[in-house]
Amino acid sequence: MTQRLLFFLFACLVSFGALAQRSPVDETDNTIDGIPRKGQRVSIQLDNRRVEAAWLKYLNDKYPGKVKNVKGVIKLDGVVVEDVSPTPVRVITKVDGIPTGTTVWWSIDLGNAYLGREATPVQWKAAEKYLKDFARGMYREDVVAQISEAEKALVQSQNNHAAIIAKVEVIKKDVDKNKARKLEIQQQLAQNAAELLQYNNLIDANLKEQESARADIVNMRVSLESVKDRMNKIE
Repeated sequence: MTQRLLFFLFACLVSFGALAQRSPVDETDNTIDGIPRKGQRVSIQLDNRRVEAAWLKYLNDKYPGKVKNVKGVIKLDGVVVEDVSPTPVRVITKVDGIPTGTTVWWSIDLGNAYLGREATPVQWKAAEKYLKDFARGMYREDVVAQISEAEKALVQSQNNHAAIIAKVEVIKKDVDKNKARKLEIQQQLAQNAAELLQYNNLIDANLKEQESARADIVNMRVSLESVKDRMNKIE
């Protein structure tokens, strides 16, 4: 694992810690079916579609067959929320996107009262833990995804590095071939120069032979003329 990846993973963990601290749960009203309802809301600095899908899965896994989602308003009737109420309660919840991420809001009808910070402090703390744990789980999942992406990026970088090394090795081989070809050409040029010198020497020798042959021809003509002249003088 490279120093860069280690730094990235450390940054992810620091980011996770900072994000987890920015998941406050506050008390807020939300109007559902025209009725203002008191409830809890947690802010999560992640994409709202992703958070909504995870929240629905969480509720369906915990309360199978109880979740009814109508245009983004999720209702659960007759469910037991451990540590909040030992008896079945009614839950209404909603996920909304905000500029900084997402809010998950829920209202719990305890039967004799709605969940409230002052009216039901014990139940409030227990329900608050559910939302905080869910937010922390989302952040952990996000960090795991970032680590996975970092590992993929590392593998890609290593592959690219290996490809670059392989490429330079090919270039080195081409350079060696070029040097060998250059030496071969130089040897051929030297051989060609030697052959040219030999041909020039042969030409010079041939010119000398031609000169000697011309001299022989002149001498033969002179001898022939002398013989003819003697022949003419015979009576």
